[in-house]
Amino acid sequence: MRPRRPEHGHRGGALTALSVLALLADDGRALAQSNDTSRELPPVEVSGGATPGRKMTAASRRAARSPAAGRRIFVSSATAQASDPRSAGSGARAAAGMASEITVSGDEINARPFTRPGEALEAVPGLIVTQHSGEGKANQYFLRGYNLDHGTDLAIIVDGVPVNMRTHAHGQGYADLNWLIPETIAAMDVRKGPYFADEGDFASVGSVHIGLIDSTRRLAQVSAGSFGYRRLLGMDSAKVGDGSLLVAGEIGTYDGPWDNPDKLRKLNGLVRYSQGTATDGMSLTGMAYVNKWNATDQVPQRAITSGLLGRYGSEDPSDGGHANRFALSGRIAQTDDIGSWKANAYLVKSQLDLFNNFTYFLDDPVLGDQFHQHDDRLMAGANVSRTLDGSFAGLPMQTTFGLQSRYDAIDLALTNTFRRGFIGNIRSDKVGEGSVGVYAENTVRWTDWLRTTLGWRGDYYAADVTSLFNAANSGRADAALGSPKFRMVLGPFNHTEFFLGAGYGMHSNDARGATTTEDPTDPATRLTPSPLLVRTRGAEVGVRSRIVPGLESSLSLFILDQDSEILFSGDAGDTSATRASRRYGFEWTNHYRPRSWIDIDVDLAMTHARFRGHDGEQAAVYASLAGYPEAQIGNAPGNYIPNAPAMVASAGITLGEKTGWFGSARWRYIGASPLTENNAFRSRPTGLANARLGYRSENGWRIQFDVLNLFNSKANQITYAYGSLLKTDTLYNLCAANAAPAAVCGNGVMDYVLHPVEPMAFRVTVAGMF
Repeated sequence: MRPRRPEHGHRGGALTALSVLALLADDGRALAQSNDTSRELPPVEVSGGATPGRKMTAASRRAARSPAAGRRIFVSSATAQASDPRSAGSGARAAAGMASEITVSGDEINARPFTRPGEALEAVPGLIVTQHSGEGKANQYFLRGYNLDHGTDLAIIVDGVPVNMRTHAHGQGYADLNWLIPETIAAMDVRKGPYFADEGDFASVGSVHIGLIDSTRRLAQVSAGSFGYRRLLGMDSAKVGDGSLLVAGEIGTYDGPWDNPDKLRKLNGLVRYSQGTATDGMSLTGMAYVNKWNATDQVPQRAITSGLLGRYGSEDPSDGGHANRFALSGRIAQTDDIGSWKANAYLVKSQLDLFNNFTYFLDDPVLGDQFHQHDDRLMAGANVSRTLDGSFAGLPMQTTFGLQSRYDAIDLALTNTFRRGFIGNIRSDKVGEGSVGVYAENTVRWTDWLRTTLGWRGDYYAADVTSLFNAANSGRADAALGSPKFRMVLGPFNHTEFFLGAGYGMHSNDARGATTTEDPTDPATRLTPSPLLVRTRGAEVGVRSRIVPGLESSLSLFILDQDSEILFSGDAGDTSATRASRRYGFEWTNHYRPRSWIDIDVDLAMTHARFRGHDGEQAAVYASLAGYPEAQIGNAPGNYIPNAPAMVASAGITLGEKTGWFGSARWRYIGASPLTENNAFRSRPTGLANARLGYRSENGWRIQFDVLNLFNSKANQITYAYGSLLKTDTLYNLCAANAAPAAVCGNGVMDYVLHPVEPMAFRVTVAGMF
């Protein structure tokens, strides 16, 4: 069995209905007209700005595991930011090149009620953020029919610093945002698809660039809520020289509804000096974060239905972890007579120790299957780009050249544990992985209604792997890929623009997979190395319109192919390279402000996702389980992609001015999805609603009341299907007596494995700004 989870028309009617609302909202139409400069479409002139390997048994897999277009500004804010939400030194932002490209302000993000910091990213249309384990672990992301695990194909960058960790102990692209203080977000730039030359690794499905605020009024905030939720936040800034010094600190605790409390204890700090503007300015930022927690991981459904565990119970209460992150970064941007340039550099020291048990007693029938993943790394990088304004045959032209570099020095370890106590080593590695990316983009405005952008990106990766327990798995791997890009914008025609994009992209695989040739637990078993870099290809057409005053609506049709999908292996606890895949679908996004105090958004995304080609190796696994239906079900070969949702939707309304009463209500939905390649197991859809009501006084005080999971849904945060063993299983006794085939015992009982949504919870926040 290869149980895996990625750990990773009606439109015209809707527009007509909203048109009626717009006609009724007279002052809303006046507002849209008076704010024409900020809400209009962008001007057309150019502006600055494993190769599928041999199928392995569960045990061997575990051993190998290794201010611009689309800008959406809401007036109600938790912080007092400058009128320009873009961070000092972040550089100019060009007009949107795709219909799905937007900028969301930190004000709008913080107007939303959400459970955990990572859910701030749900301001991205079509993106769902969830959690299947303890609150100190990275979130799980879903976008465009991908279960992106902890970030496999969604690039997340905060203040110019990449968040995704390559060759990570818990999975490729691991992107932990628990250290992010949502109130420090200035703006979030969102792109989707491999059409942008300055976007590299992990950005094939999308990228999110988060900029931080440069200054704020003094803020003191305290929050308390259900299940032991407590949070203290303080922020202040002061003028220092020609710039501003910002200091922010956060303390948080949370137990959750779990029978085994999370006992999360988090400490977070930020110091930032900045001066100037986004296009002519600089910033220097230091961050520190420490966290420790218990974790209630996903549990098999049969344990709940049999009464062995309660809905919020844990099969292994010793699961959990601790993490820390310390970062220093700087960025600068300048303009001159011939264009502009920008540069940034960063240094990040991080560590994660994670204890998980996903299969319970499948590998070790006595002590259980808990394992410890250790990741300790120093990451450094620098980027620089130059933009030149010019002309071509008398036509306005802009050309950008860029260089991006990064190096990770990583210590990795995987051990078997019992109640977090050491049992034995599986593998330990030292990895040095470096990359260099170069790119160029050229934009020409051919007419008042046509502009094109041609780009090219080249990436080179090299990695040295030293396997401390198996020299045969040491080695060096390198790879290079070139990626052409193209975008075209037609319009505006009557407040409407049309977009076309196509391009090649890439993602990297775990460097250990590119050098591993022997199973660490059985050197006689040969493994096929996976490629270090994997090609992706995509295309997209879209339209964005503001025909209706106050309403911005966009529709994008996309297709994305990957030569190798990164999926999570449920019995191993990490990601691996699998077969090629294809996805196509559409995203429909609507943002409506009929009045200054009403903000409405409605988004819908539909995706068709399938593997490509026949999986003969899975067919062999299926045959080896013959005679044991509890192991065989769900293991037949197929082309369904596990945990690839066909439908994602969200809707929300935010009400209020800068002072007085305010409120917000949000609903998000993720549809049913296949959990195995033959679609024998399917998850149930999940719909959740959150709400907020509060009051802001003119003297800077604010009180707000949040209700999370407003309707007390009994749905699941995440559902998987893979093989495991409990001591109450009939198969457990057969395997203990050697009365079942080894392949069947290595697979276990196929079952739904789930992590429930937390029940209805309440949080109260009192804040003062001075």
